[in-house]
Amino acid sequence: MSYTLIFTFLLLIGCAFIGSRIFSLPKNIWFLFIAQPLAMASTSLLVFAGGILGTQLAPSPEMATLPLSLLIVGVAVAVMPASWLTKKVGRRKSLMLGLSVAVIGAMTAMGAALFGSFVLLIGGAFFLGLSMAFVAQMRFAALDSFNNVDDSAKALSILMAGGIFAAILGPELAVAGKDWLDSPFGFAGSFLGLSGFLVIAIAALSQLQVEDTIDEEVEVEQRSLQAILSQPIFIVALGCGAVAYGLMSYIMTATPLSMHMIEHYDLVTTKWVVQSHIIAMYLPSFFSALLIRRFGLLRIMWLGSVAYVAVIAFALSGKEVMHYWWTMVLLGVGWNFLFLAGTLALPKAYQVHERLKVQSMNDFTIFVIQALASLFAGSILFSQGWLTLIAVGVPLVFVVLAIALWCSFSARLKEQIRD
Repeated sequence: MSYTLIFTFLLLIGCAFIGSRIFSLPKNIWFLFIAQPLAMASTSLLVFAGGILGTQLAPSPEMATLPLSLLIVGVAVAVMPASWLTKKVGRRKSLMLGLSVAVIGAMTAMGAALFGSFVLLIGGAFFLGLSMAFVAQMRFAALDSFNNVDDSAKALSILMAGGIFAAILGPELAVAGKDWLDSPFGFAGSFLGLSGFLVIAIAALSQLQVEDTIDEEVEVEQRSLQAILSQPIFIVALGCGAVAYGLMSYIMTATPLSMHMIEHYDLVTTKWVVQSHIIAMYLPSFFSALLIRRFGLLRIMWLGSVAYVAVIAFALSGKEVMHYWWTMVLLGVGWNFLFLAGTLALPKAYQVHERLKVQSMNDFTIFVIQALASLFAGSILFSQGWLTLIAVGVPLVFVVLAIALWCSFSARLKEQIRD
């Protein structure tokens, strides 16, 4: 058993307990703070172990990233049903059902490792992806608790900061549990341990204090979905989220494969780079609420855009360990700022009774783009190489720079983002 794994889990519980007594936020935030990183460990574990295991089991190396791609496809497929289920039974019950699907996925992936089955591996990844659509709604469960922008930013920052624990727990569980169960290529025990994390997360979600139903039918003028989605502020929110996730998934999927399978860096070094990336995704959240209050959302968007420019520069400069490390760390920081900007801009595009359909459309589009990005990553990496893979991602950087410029020169968008 890894002492780091045990210490990180206990620290997560301790931070939730202490935070609930320091910050004047609803208890729901702290139950979500515990549940979210335990559930998100599914993704970080699969990023680390799934590509390596997939390389051993797949019919060809180009298909090694298919499990991670199927995870993201599962997210996209489940976004609309998750929104519908939330409307029918409420946040708490839908989140618990969603993580129950994740348990099935983890056990299926464990079977894949035990029996050396690539089909079971992609099946397990798909089930884990279905559940991640519900995990993605946890941020909206937090935002629904507040009307004040400052409180919303603080709560969202706390939840995103919890992702640091997922960054450590997933890869640590992958390495620590690799040989817990005897399997041809390892990692069966890792997925068994993940099932335990998910059960604890479900128990935490069972304590949420929310209404049984979310949205009632209301007598108001209903805007068409086209009218909502054509708003500039929605396009900005969606653009930030789509580029944040698309480029992050594209490079993150390819990096452990490039390091371990092509450049032959050892597993510990590869794990360190992946963990550094995921920590960088969430560490800025400790300061993001303060930064937003001090500098405004537009400057946060610009910081994320500039970080993505730096990602391309470092990735093209070489393939030493520190080139990979800086690429992945800056990728995490850029993702954090752009994702935060998109998430906080999105509520400005809808009224209360429209939130579920707009949130689901936003997430569906983002995760479809993320799935395509991760799917192409493996194919491009093994057929064209690392440098070509990075060059293909450059247009996404131009997209987010264009969005930041648009917001800077549009008085209307400036006002909406500032409010």
